[in-house]
Order: sequence, then C-alpha cells, then structure tokens
Amino acid sequence: MPEPANSRKTVLVTGGAGFIGSAVCRHLIGDTDWCVVNVDKLTYAADQRSLAPVQASPRYHFIQLDIADQADVLVLMHRYDIDAVMHLAAESHVDRSIDGPAPFIETNIVGTYALLEAARSHWNSMESEERRKAFRFHHISTDEVFGALPLGSGIFTEDSPYRPSSPYSASKAASDHLVMAWHHTFDLPVVLSNCSNNYGPYHFPEKLIPLIILNALEEKPLPVYGNGENVRDWLHVEDHARALELVLSKGRPGESYNIGGRSERTNLQVVHAICDLMDQLHPRQNGASHRDLIEFVTDRPGHDLRYAIDASKAEAELGWRARESFETGLEKTVRWYLENEDWWRPIREGKYAGARLGTAAG
Repeated sequence: MPEPANSRKTVLVTGGAGFIGSAVCRHLIGDTDWCVVNVDKLTYAADQRSLAPVQASPRYHFIQLDIADQADVLVLMHRYDIDAVMHLAAESHVDRSIDGPAPFIETNIVGTYALLEAARSHWNSMESEERRKAFRFHHISTDEVFGALPLGSGIFTEDSPYRPSSPYSASKAASDHLVMAWHHTFDLPVVLSNCSNNYGPYHFPEKLIPLIILNALEEKPLPVYGNGENVRDWLHVEDHARALELVLSKGRPGESYNIGGRSERTNLQVVHAICDLMDQLHPRQNGASHRDLIEFVTDRPGHDLRYAIDASKAEAELGWRARESFETGLEKTVRWYLENEDWWRPIREGKYAGARLGTAAG
C-alpha cells in the first residue's frame, strides 16, 4: 500500500470506480486540491478504466475493499488521516433489486452502518477540535427515496416525505435515515444529498441512456417500458460531481441538499432524442430512422411515474448551477459512446449484453 500524502486535505471516496464515483474522483483530482483515497469492492458495475485520467496522480490512491469490513476501513482512515468521507458505494440498479434484493440490503444498509461506525471512531480519535469540526461524512443518495409524483404537478424538496417503492429505493431510504440518526445521536457531522437521474460518460450500459445508445449502434431493439410516459429529471454526471464537492465543502452539518438538472423528460422523449442524434451522427445503413427500432415492453413492477427535483437550496446556498442542458449533455454522451468502443465493448461482450432485467419472474 502506498504511503499517504498529508500536505492537503484527504477525502475517502467509497464506490469511486462506479459511474458517479469515478466522475467525483476525476473532478476532485482534476479541478480541486483534495487528495483522494478511493475504496471500491469492484463489483460488476465498477471499472477502473473510468479512472484512467487520474490514476497517475500522486494525490490519488486506490484500495480494493468492502465498506462492510469496518475494522479494515478504520485502519485505512487512520493511515491516510482522512478529513472527509464521500459515500457513493451502493448497489444502484432498480431492475436488479427486483430480481435479487439481498445485495442491496447488504451493501446499502449494512455497509453504510459499518462505514458510519468506522467514520465515528476515526472522528472521535481526532485530537484537534478544529479538525473534528471541519470533518464531514457526505452520504450521496437518490430522489427515488421520495417515491412517485403525479404528472404535471409537485416537485421533490428536501422536506418531501419518504415513500420508496422498490427494494433499491427502500435500501437507500434506510441508509439516509441511518446517516441522519448518527448525526442526531452521536453528533457526527454529516451532510446528505439526493440526486435525480444521472447520465454521461463511463455509464454501465444497463441504465436507459447507455443501453439505448449501444442497442441503436448495434441495430438491436430499443426497449421502452410500458408506454414510455414515466418522467425523470436528468442530470449530467459531471454537473453532479461539481455539486457533490460543493456539498462536501460548503454544506451545513445535518442538512440535506437536492441536486437536479431541471430537465424533465418522459422515457420515450429520451429515447426519441437519442434516436435523432444517432440518425445525425451514425446513420443506419438502410437509411431508416433509429426510431424504427423502438419496442414497447412490459413495464417493470412498482415503476414510479415521475420524479422531479427542486435544486433551489443547493443553488442558493452552495452557488451551484448545472452547466449542461439536457440537449448539450445528451449529445456529448452519445458522441462519447461512439468514440469509446474500447471502453464499452468488453462490457457488452463479457459482463452485460443488454438482456432484460427486473421482471420479478421466478
């Protein structure tokens, strides 16, 4: 294990080889002075190739470790003299939580508990009151904990009640409550953020946008659940990474912050937009539109109708603004997948080829 760097503040990022976590690591190393210790179990959706832009930095360290290994995590926190934690490690795909909930309970709930206890022990061991006061445990969560909104009305705020619908969202809701309980009971200085649907480069292709891009590229059917009317608020992952660093650095202990892109679209609108971009950037050989590949499939169980985030608090208190519109962010994303087959091809051929998940069959 490499020797820790101690000239700057050091943040422990959990799940930093995942989609959002790797974007956070790239942002922290590329655009801030933080040192980063990335802890990841390297489950199926993790990919260290997503960290290639930062792996050579002396401010970046990677350790393969399960966050549920509380004693080893605590040793790591002491060794690197951790100043903050950004907790992104989680099982995150709703469809997989329907097919098999157990890993979501183990990682998202039990793992979060173990990490909280390690962080509390490390925080209590700090001799400097100034460092204890500056310490942060930032828990990154999802808007799915709030359940569904009706079409055309309502928006999630930080005070919205929790109404999770899937095993995934229930496990994240539980972890949110654990984090806030550790603040209220043990005074651990925590901050919490709940985000809308992320998209962008290095996204494991089980989620809607990368799945549709790659299926379109390979002339495969483009599956749309139900009639495609479900609405999500879309947030570019690099905008999210910037917001998360601001929550960590400027957020008030005990507070939660909603992060969203103010870009509500139905799933069918998203698929149509991808098809239209593919028509421009990678036309089909037969001259037909990629929209002809759309195939409506049986909806998944418990599919929430609509999510929408009010990011006013983060914008006002942290000075954050999304830089990408949905149109600019989606075009950049489509172009990235077209230009980076060397990243996604091994995943499609080895880990996940696009098979339907989340049917609750069996």
